[in-house]
This record gives sequence, C-alpha cells and structure tokens, in this order.
Amino acid sequence: MRENHQPSAIAAKRVKSNGLPPILIIGALFFIFGFVTWLNSILIPYLKMACRLNNKESLLVAFAFYISYFVMAIPSGIILKYTGFKKGMALGLFIMAIGALVFIPAAITRIYPLFLLGLFIQGTGLAILQTASNPYITVLGPPESAAKRISIMGICNKVAGAIAPVVLGAVTLKGADELKAKLVSMTTGQQDVALNELSSRVILPYICMAVVLGLLTVLIYFSSLPEINTEHEDEKLALANINKTSILQFPHLLLGVLTMFLYVGVEVIAGDTIINYGVSQGIALSTAKFFSTITLSCMILGYITGILCVPKFLKQDVALKGSALLGVLFAIAAIFTHGYLSVLFIALMGLANSLMWPALWPLALKGLGRFTKIGSSLLIMGIAGGAILPLVYGALADKFNAQQGYWVMVPAYLFIWYYSVKGHQVQSHTS
Repeated sequence: MRENHQPSAIAAKRVKSNGLPPILIIGALFFIFGFVTWLNSILIPYLKMACRLNNKESLLVAFAFYISYFVMAIPSGIILKYTGFKKGMALGLFIMAIGALVFIPAAITRIYPLFLLGLFIQGTGLAILQTASNPYITVLGPPESAAKRISIMGICNKVAGAIAPVVLGAVTLKGADELKAKLVSMTTGQQDVALNELSSRVILPYICMAVVLGLLTVLIYFSSLPEINTEHEDEKLALANINKTSILQFPHLLLGVLTMFLYVGVEVIAGDTIINYGVSQGIALSTAKFFSTITLSCMILGYITGILCVPKFLKQDVALKGSALLGVLFAIAAIFTHGYLSVLFIALMGLANSLMWPALWPLALKGLGRFTKIGSSLLIMGIAGGAILPLVYGALADKFNAQQGYWVMVPAYLFIWYYSVKGHQVQSHTS
C-alpha cells in the first residue's frame, strides 16, 4: 500500500529535527560543482598553450569532462538506489578527489590524454553528485517554487564559477602573453623547458582541491542530511501513473533531455570559448582571461532575477521561453558585431542561460513520481551536450573562424524555445 505523502512533506518533517538546514549543505555542494566545472574555461586556453593544441583539440577538455555525464548517468541512478542520496553525494566527492590527483602526473609529463582522464574522472564524480542533488533540491519543498530553490543553488554554483577562473588564471596564465611571444623565437629544447614549467603550475592548485574534496567527503558522509524517498507518490499521482511501466512513457521528459543537451551545450560554449574568442578578436590574454568571470556574473544576475520573480511574477515555462529568445538575440548580435562589443554579447548569454537549468528540471520531472530517479539520470545524460556542441563549435572555428562558429547556438536556442512553449506539455497517449 502506498503512503499518501509527497516526498517534500517527508523531507520537511525531517529537516526540522536535524539542525543544519539541508538547503545549506546542498548549497555548499553546488558551490563545489561550479568551482570545478568552470575551471575548464581557464584550462582550455592554458592547455592549448601548454600542449600546443588547435581549437578543436583544446575543446576536448569540455568533451572529456561532460561526456562522463552521458556515460555515468544511468549507473549513477543505479548507485543511488543502493546508497541513497547522502552516501551517493559522498561517493561523488571522493571520485572527484581522485580525478584531481590525476592532474599531478599529467602536469609532470605534460601528456594531454592524462589531463583528459583526470577531467573524465572528475566529471564521473560530478555526475553522481548531480544525479543526487538536483532532484533532491527539486522535491525539497513545494513544486511551484522549485525553480526558485534551484536558482538559489545556481547562485552558489555561479559565484564559485566566477571565482574559479580568476583564481586558477592568476596561477596558470601569469605572464602568458609574454611567454606566447617568446615561444616563437625559442629552440625546440627551450620551448620544452618553458612549457614544462607552465604545465607544472597546476600541480599545487589540484593538490589543494583533492584535499578539500576529501574533507568534504567525510563531512557529507557524517552530516545530518535527511534521506528523501522518491519511490512514494501521493494518491493522485499514483493513480495517474498506475499503468506506467517505463520512463519512455513520459515524452515531456524525453524532450526535456534533448532540451537539456542543447542548453548545456550552448552554456558551455558561452562560458568556455569566450577567452579564446576574445584573443581571436585581438584582445590580450591577460585581459581575456577575465571574460568567463563576466559570463558567470551575468548568470548570477539572472539567478537573482529568478529568485525574485519565479513563481511570483513569472511561471517556470515563461522564464524558459524568454531566456531562449534572449539567447537567439545575443548569439546573432555576437556574430554580426566585432571586438569588445561582440565579446560582450557572448558574456550576456550567461544572462540568457541562467534561468534555463532551474526551469528545465521541474518541467521535465513533473508527474514522474516513482520514476524520478531514472528521470533525473536521463536529464544528467543530457549534460553531454557540453561535450558535443563545443566540439562542433571548435570544428566550425577551425574551418571558418571563431566568430562564425557561434551559428551552432541559434538552432539550439530555437529548440529550447519550442520546449518552453509546447514540448513540456506533450503527454503520452499510452494508457
């Protein structure tokens, strides 16, 4: 017999008796997500120089990191069924710490595939963390305010994302413009010495990261974070899903996964290519290294807007619709302008992208009930868009130029707009 309780109601009862609010703990985890994820915006130009790569090769950084979400999403859902949310989060942090340690031999040897392996392992840990934390925060309260809670998490994520490039860039890209100019006149042996020194700069930051992630693993494991049982549905939802036997019977979720794929793809392009794009526009790397922080700052502004306006003034689907239209506008503007103005439009895509993640999750997970964990796993698979679309951009940038590569974003934003208008309402006719 099913319990007549919403998961959020169960969680609310437990939160009151457990001291530190779970939302603060999850907020700390989202901070970690942002810090680790948006280091890629610095690693791409850094490794492009250290390992002598072209645009497409350097964007394998994003590919290695985000493809792990596709590989690990379903296994993550299975893992969470056995571990529960809290232990699953601790496991994810531990795996991320291992990935950080792989950067040490990678930096010593300057072997690019080793860097990519470390990024893949970190992405694997993040896949488990994301599979647990996103549905957790979604059901930790009323569904109509889910976008607001995820927006709060987004601020934690993007504040960390804005800080991370500045911190790592100050260490790894110090004197990068001068080094780039000197490399032209160096002998092969001198180049190897200079690039080995450049490569070694990431060792200390990633040792520190591994230590912090290890400590967080212990803290989360022994925390008072309550478990939420998403296998239970309220009576109305249970009746609606009584004949549902497969996640494939929820087309609004499947369309949501494709939308997630495209959204993450354009978000990663906006955040991770802006530094190299600025350089291609004749801007010094010492200045361009701050551009991803501007993109993330625009996202923070958007998340604050979401907290203030959703759902009080804006419904979640309306927020997604407006964000998609802004994305189309900014992408086209970036393509047809030049210099700092064009870079500014790329940064403003952070504003357009900000409300997509918090709006997508509740729209795609609506009505899933006992299918919530597997539905979450599929949405996490959609994060692989961050692996594929940047490579498409990189191929276009190498064939044409860095600016024309941004055309890939326009159809992506248009499909996101379709999902916000109609796609999230599509229901299965299978009884």
